[in-house]
Amino acid sequence: MRVAVTHPNAETRARWCAEIEARLPDARAFGWMPAGSEDAAPAAAHASSATNARAPGPANPLSADYAIGWRPAGAFFRSVRGLKAFFSTGAGVDHVLDEPSYPADLPLIRLEDAGMAQQMAEYCSYEVIRLYHHRARYAAQQRAGTWHEIQPVPRENFGVGVLGLGVLGTAVARSLAGFGYPVRGYARSPREVAGVSGFSGDALPAFLSGCQVLILMVPLTAQTTDMVDRRLLALLPAGAHLVNVARGGLVVEEDLLAALDSGRLGGATLDVFRREPLPAGHAFWTHPKVRITPHVAAITLVAESARQVADKIDRLERGLPVSGVVERGRGY
Repeated sequence: MRVAVTHPNAETRARWCAEIEARLPDARAFGWMPAGSEDAAPAAAHASSATNARAPGPANPLSADYAIGWRPAGAFFRSVRGLKAFFSTGAGVDHVLDEPSYPADLPLIRLEDAGMAQQMAEYCSYEVIRLYHHRARYAAQQRAGTWHEIQPVPRENFGVGVLGLGVLGTAVARSLAGFGYPVRGYARSPREVAGVSGFSGDALPAFLSGCQVLILMVPLTAQTTDMVDRRLLALLPAGAHLVNVARGGLVVEEDLLAALDSGRLGGATLDVFRREPLPAGHAFWTHPKVRITPHVAAITLVAESARQVADKIDRLERGLPVSGVVERGRGY
């Protein structure tokens, strides 16, 4: 069995190759990047037989049974033939579906948790706790040499909303509910999560009206692109805080900045952006109400992710069903 790994980082490609071969003894993995890319030089990916392959071109294609990757180049699907499935190295799959040359009949399978849920829950819980306990204001008081106690609002009045109740969104909602916050969750279809008030369908305005903190956890699809615009932001309570750990394309940046500048929003914590890395000079870098992290809310843990992918490959080879298969029309 041959497994192709395409990823913009050479070290990450090598780690995936090593982990896959360790878990699938009959597999041989090789790293792939387009010829001419920064690190496409053919070199040993790790101590075993896996190598980094240059794109050989359609006249001399490579063959592989399965592929694993992040942001695959169009040349990949023209160069690697015989694929039975493509595994995304992230929970989101828009980076794959955005590639026009992705074969229409090639199954796409996403990661499910693989260590991401705990990271995401910790990231979002930290932000909510920091906001509820006025940590930014206390830091400002320290810089000013001021001693002043700030009373938190009653916890029952500090509603936290999780927009999107997939695997990661549910983990975030459960974590926050465990801290005693009144958590509400919204999903396209009804979902029941213990300790979380559920909203779905046409109830989005009612959901948003009780969110002092709104956490975005929905996938980026044709239906969700630009969904967080001035109209949606206007439905939040005055002074609410936005946390985006999903995808930058969900948010209309100009509308977010306008809401922050007008005081409609109290602040925003942004881990994802339309362009990454965030361009130098972007208004988010220096805005006093914006906190930025570089897409680190849930980093792919290669060992745990490879274990999941290897298990699914093994099941596919034995003719068994697997979870995480993406419905292309839905986008997740």
